[in-house]
Amino acid sequence: MRFSGFRVLKEALTGHHGWKPLWRNPEPQPAYDVVIVGGGGGGLSTAYHLAKVFQGKRIAVLEKGWLGSGNIGRNTTIIRSNYLLPGNEPFYEFSMKLWENMEQEFNFNAMVSQRGILNLIHTDGQRDAYRRRGNAMLLAGADAELLDREGVRAMYPWLNFDNARFPIKGGLLQRRAGTARHDGVVWGYARGADLLGVDIIQNCEVTGFRIENGKVLGVETTRGYIGAKKVGVAVAGSSSRVMQMAGMRLPIESHVLQAFVSEGLKPVVDGVITFGAGHFYVSQSDKGGLVFGGDIDGYNSYAQRGNLPVIEEVAEGGLALMPAIGRARLLRVWGGIMDMSMDGSPIIDRTPVDGLYFNGGWCYGGFKATPASGYCFAHLLATDRPHETATAYRLDRFERGYVIDEKGMGAQPNLH
Repeated sequence: MRFSGFRVLKEALTGHHGWKPLWRNPEPQPAYDVVIVGGGGGGLSTAYHLAKVFQGKRIAVLEKGWLGSGNIGRNTTIIRSNYLLPGNEPFYEFSMKLWENMEQEFNFNAMVSQRGILNLIHTDGQRDAYRRRGNAMLLAGADAELLDREGVRAMYPWLNFDNARFPIKGGLLQRRAGTARHDGVVWGYARGADLLGVDIIQNCEVTGFRIENGKVLGVETTRGYIGAKKVGVAVAGSSSRVMQMAGMRLPIESHVLQAFVSEGLKPVVDGVITFGAGHFYVSQSDKGGLVFGGDIDGYNSYAQRGNLPVIEEVAEGGLALMPAIGRARLLRVWGGIMDMSMDGSPIIDRTPVDGLYFNGGWCYGGFKATPASGYCFAHLLATDRPHETATAYRLDRFERGYVIDEKGMGAQPNLH
């Protein structure tokens, strides 16, 4: 079934009786060539690209809940490629290009909106750092503009420019960045993968790996044993727990990242804004709600909820930047489980277990990386070689001293 404006008009005139489910709900087969553990953005993107680009056959995605129940449906929907380090920027720019063609490729409205992201500058030192970052972006083929104070004022005149502690002195703008509908992304990849023959099996939790002589043979699940020639794991905040079943201890901690949405307001924020003097970022949804977030909770947790100190800190950052939101009502708060690596950058690599592959450690960057994360993981599963944009994301880089510390915080996952 192809979606189009003509199809919508036809269904409207005929009582909407022609719509069909977006994907099948198959029973698991005894064995597959590739089993992907995790039915979130990374897992479904991997399955889609593995089937479409690398002509993979007999592929299954195993999801312990329903599609969209994890981090892919619990984030603040921002997409961008404004990174500094050579290990990161080419990868995220590759992802940005995939975002730009995504909806046409799998014929589904993911509501990709390239409304731009503006990182505010509050000090002279920060201007120098953003100038360096902008130049690195341009060298990697991305777009970047360094705005002065008046350039920012022309875009957002209602910001608190004269804050005594955090005066706004400019900003780094990436116009191709923006937002996407998180549910639309997971539904689009699920539909695209299903049309290519991938079995998407929901309510199928992996409870163990069957490993013999150092090689993975398949996975134990709540719906029985499923054999596989290769197994790829992409389970975000549950990475440590799942990989522990294979006898592996990962350089990853799990933390809660809270997100917030206000009541619906008239249009005021037409892009994405980040506060340079604290961790606060905000955009406005199509329903009018301000969608915003900040730092992770500093303690380890597998709960999809956070605590009040972070709510207070995020509110302080928002009010320092745009005092007018103090009169808006907070509609809801939720949390997602972040897989925080030691250097704040992801891992896409083979593991010491033959046939077992890992994709995780995405910290805050999992959603914006969804297309490239899946493409590069599919490339690894199909060829046993890392994609050219993901060569730095090796599992042993911490042992070898090749960390990718984008924020310069050292080996403290809760600070990245």
